[in-house]
Amino acid sequence: MLPLLSTAYLPPIEYFAAIAKYGGAQIEACENYQKQSYRNRCTILTANGKENLNIPVLRGGDCHTHTLPITQVEIDYQENWPMRHLRAMEAAYMNSPFFEYYIDDISAILLSRQELLFSLNLELIRLLLNFCGIKAEISLTEHFEPACSPDFRNRIHPKSKLPCLTREWGKEKPYWQVFAKQGFVSNLSVVDLLFNEGPNAISFLV
Repeated sequence: MLPLLSTAYLPPIEYFAAIAKYGGAQIEACENYQKQSYRNRCTILTANGKENLNIPVLRGGDCHTHTLPITQVEIDYQENWPMRHLRAMEAAYMNSPFFEYYIDDISAILLSRQELLFSLNLELIRLLLNFCGIKAEISLTEHFEPACSPDFRNRIHPKSKLPCLTREWGKEKPYWQVFAKQGFVSNLSVVDLLFNEGPNAISFLV
């Protein structure tokens, strides 16, 4: 049984560890949008500590955003958030060993001005899986299931009080980070792992 995951923007390391563990995943395409989640947020490590990068979304006309199906949520380009995110990643990782190896492909997707959040996330997830060396079966749900197993839709969440899945599964291993001034910071966006470890990233996910 493939795990059920919510869509996510440049997802955290545990998201990819789950895909690697089960050999694939179903991504929830039939839920409504949820605010303050990884659906439009990722976390990187900067000189000032952890920083959240958020994709602004349109409110959906007369509808509240949280009542919109996730596949219909549109990205707001009123501000040039793609350049802001890319500059933040450059400031955080330009001195990491593999930043230049990956950033051009990530930039190309972010600057493509995708209309829908779900489509942008899916394209980035497929790219990052390839970067990580994970061969996985990725499918989309066709109807909403209130509960199933394994279900990580709410488990992989910025506000989760539970230990991250890599720690729970005994797979969490520290790696070198540019700005780990107070010690290793775990479960950041997988780009942190890729920029710092490159092709060796897979050894921290399986």
